[in-house]
Formats: sequence, C-alpha cells, structure tokens
Amino acid sequence: MRIGALLAPAAPRLRLLAGREELDRVVSGVMTTDLHDPGRYLQGGELVLTGMLWRSGAEDSERFVRGLAAAGAVGLAAGEAEVGPVPEDLVAACERHRMPLFAVPEDVAFAQLTEYVVRQVSADRAADLSALVDRHRVLVSASGGAGLDAVLELLGGDLDLDCWVLTPSGRVVAGPPDRLNEAERDQLVRAHLDGQRRRPGPSVRARVGPRQFSVLPVAAEGAGLLAQWLLAVEGDVTEWTPKRQQLAENLARLAAAERERRDESRRLRIRLADEVITLLQRDAPPEELSRALEASLAMAQTALDAPVPDSWVVVSAEGQGLPEGAARAALVEALTGADDRALIGGGGTGAILLVPEPADGGTMAEQLRTLLAPLEAGLGADGRLTLGASAPAASAGGLRGALEEARHARRIASSRVGRICVSGPEELASHVLLLAAVPDEVRRAFRSRLLDRVIGYDLEHQADLVRTLGAFLRYDGSWTRCAAALHVHVNTLRYRIGRIEELTGRDLSKLEDRVDFYLALELS
Repeated sequence: MRIGALLAPAAPRLRLLAGREELDRVVSGVMTTDLHDPGRYLQGGELVLTGMLWRSGAEDSERFVRGLAAAGAVGLAAGEAEVGPVPEDLVAACERHRMPLFAVPEDVAFAQLTEYVVRQVSADRAADLSALVDRHRVLVSASGGAGLDAVLELLGGDLDLDCWVLTPSGRVVAGPPDRLNEAERDQLVRAHLDGQRRRPGPSVRARVGPRQFSVLPVAAEGAGLLAQWLLAVEGDVTEWTPKRQQLAENLARLAAAERERRDESRRLRIRLADEVITLLQRDAPPEELSRALEASLAMAQTALDAPVPDSWVVVSAEGQGLPEGAARAALVEALTGADDRALIGGGGTGAILLVPEPADGGTMAEQLRTLLAPLEAGLGADGRLTLGASAPAASAGGLRGALEEARHARRIASSRVGRICVSGPEELASHVLLLAAVPDEVRRAFRSRLLDRVIGYDLEHQADLVRTLGAFLRYDGSWTRCAAALHVHVNTLRYRIGRIEELTGRDLSKLEDRVDFYLALELS
C-alpha cells in the first residue's frame, strides 16, 4: 500500500503533520516501538508506530528520526494517548529527513491502525499476484509453456497460500505434494465431485481433519464432471477480500489453460488410440494391429521416453446412467500420469483400453479399483462404472482373445452391487462367470425357490437362519468349526440346519444341495 492510503476515508482517523511530498512511498509492514534507537530492528519499508516515551528533549527527536530514515522506514505515526500532542521538534525533524509524520489521536488504538495496514498490504499483494497469474495464464495459452508449479510456489512463498491442482482420481498436477497426503487428496476430490454433482457452483468448502479448504472447478471444454480438474486452496475463499477471491478465480483459469494446452498436445495420440481400438474390435490381422501399436508407441516414447511394454492388458468398460463419452473421458483422465502409454478408445457409453501390464506385481483389476475409487462420489444414485480386465497378452495376435476375456470379466462386474465394480481374469475360471451369463429372471427364480421361505422365517422369528446357512457352507459342513464361528452350541446349530431342511425340502448332507444353496446365496 502507499502510505498516503492512511488518509483515505476508510482509514483510521489520522492527521498528517509532515512529509506531504512523500505520500507515494510503499509500506511493506508495521513496527510498534518506544526504543530510543529501533533502527537495527527494521528491514526497510515499515510504518513505525510510537507512543513517544523515548523522548525527554528536543535533541531526542532528531536522533530518533535520523535513525528511522537511515534504516529505511517509510513513515512515522506518533500516538498522543501517553504524552499529549506531537511536539514541534519532532515535526521539524521529520521535515528535515523527509519522513511522513502522522498524529494518532488518543481514541485510535495502535492495534486498529496495525490491522488496517496489514489488511491493505495483503490485499495489494494479492492484487499484484492476481495480475501476475492473469499474465501468466495468457502466456501459457499463447505459447504452450508450462509453469503452473512455479506460480503456486510463488503464492505459497509470498502470500502463505497453499494451492493444489488435482485430477478426479486424486493425482497432483501442480502444487506442493508433501503438504497434502493421499487421504486428504481423496477427501478433497470426493467433496468436489459430490458438491458439483448436487449443485454445480464456483466453489465447495471442505474440512479435512483440522484443515479448511476451498475447492474450485477447473473448467475445460468437453470435460465432464468425472474428468474435471479441481483447484484446492487452503482456507475459506468466501471469507476473503474481493481481490483475494479474484486471485483464486485467476488460478482456476490458469489451470484450465494448462489443461487445454495438455489436451491439445494429446490429440494425435488420441486419434492413434482410436485407430488401434477400431482395428482390435474389427478383428484386424495381427500384423496390421501390430503396425498401429508401433506407431502409437513411437509417439509415446518420443514424448515420454517410455519403454516398450512386454505385454498388454485389455480392459472393457461401460458407463451406466452417464452421458455419452463420460466413461472414456474419466478413464483417459484417471490414467494420465499413471501410464501415458495406455490407449483408450471407443464411443457411446463404453470404452476399450489397452494398458501395459503393471510392473509392480499387482493386477490391473486392483490398480483400477484403487485409481477409480474417488470417482464414486461423482456418479450419483443411477450412475455406475463397470470394468473387466483380461490376462496379459504378449503379442498383437493375442489381443483379440484378451478383448473377449475382458468383455466376459466386465459382465461379471456388472452383475455385482456397487457403483464402481472391477473384475479380473482370475474370476473367469470360477462359477462366477457362469452366474454372470444367466439371465436375470432365471437368477431371481432360482434364488427365490431356495431362499424365500428361509428369509421369511427369519423375518418372522428373528432366527438368523440365512447367516447360519452361509457359515455352515463356508466351513465345509463342519459342525464344530461353524458353531464356534457363530458362538452357539452345536445342538443349536443342528436345530437351525434341521429347520432350513424342513423349510426347503433339501438335505444339507448332500453335495448337490449344498452347491445349490451356495449358488443361491451368491446370487443374493
């Protein structure tokens, strides 16, 4: 702030006594002191507040003001509450050293004056940084340069304002990652997705443990909610000054410009992915598919210095209750940064992915479950995302079979309860695959025929027969182990199993009846 702002109508009521020609000086801080020589404690740019208790004679005024001028102070405000009106010798000393001097009436507290100056200095810094961010946004969009991290670092250092740009899966695009752990990122992403899904707006407030955050959407053309970046700012922007709020909005626009720049650079890569997936779906000859893969990998290696994958995993994905293209956009954004060699194509409500086999020993199904978990908050009551992953295919010739495997696995995922369900190839060799292929009406009839009377008995008598049946099958019909797990006497267990057999007309000592009950419970 300029020191002349102390005379503004909104400022505390001060009287200017000296230095009218110096009112354009910039104030960087405030210091309150009654030391005889405070110069050694000044860094330059301060407005000094004093009660004049250091003064015992006219010569003290000259020494005091000379020391302030030498140390770089930009102004002096003398309080009249302790020693009365400002003496003429202090006014004269300030005139000689070109030091602006203000009289502080006894009814104006130094705390009030300090608060006003600090607030003005902070607002001006925010305005300067806001202009910087705005200029940087123009440069980024015009030249394609990066620098989002540098701007956020500047804000953290100059305004003590910690900010992060995150993807919907919680990946840090920019900002200090060491100041925001994985659990905090997950909560912020979920708060953003849930808030924007319920009521789209300029920001969402989120409390994560003891920390308060404001989360702003980063608008990008064609990016639905599940693919939308977000700007997380520590603090509550609704309590900020208008200038500081403008800074947060400019940051969101800067992040949007960076997103658009990145998306533009990936357009050719996306077209190549579409070509590869189209060839795969058309069952093109392996040599043609291999050439398309090589072209895509050549671009990835040029851009990312990425190694050629030893094998690929095919993933089939489907969005239910989502706009067309939403599933693909969400998967593209989630996998960006995890592995940019991934190829994601398809149209409508689904997508097909070719992803390099995980190098960490985990499975692709596990990786996808972890990566996509935060997106659940943005799906809504009717939205679902189901995915099936194949076993790794070591060559282009094996990708067609892997695609069929992924589709079967996705059917298993779609038969489950949940908003985001992922199945892997290990489930294709179990009864689960057979159950997924059974029509819904047949599944319901089979389950009803075996379990409806047992469920009805439980509801009427609170008998816990269904849970007992599940435990009995889980412990392979062992009376002692099952009774111990249920914390009941063996005779109680025998009574319950006998009741189940009476209600259903089945014999749980027979393997075929046990299998039927097991499948019925799986279907429920």
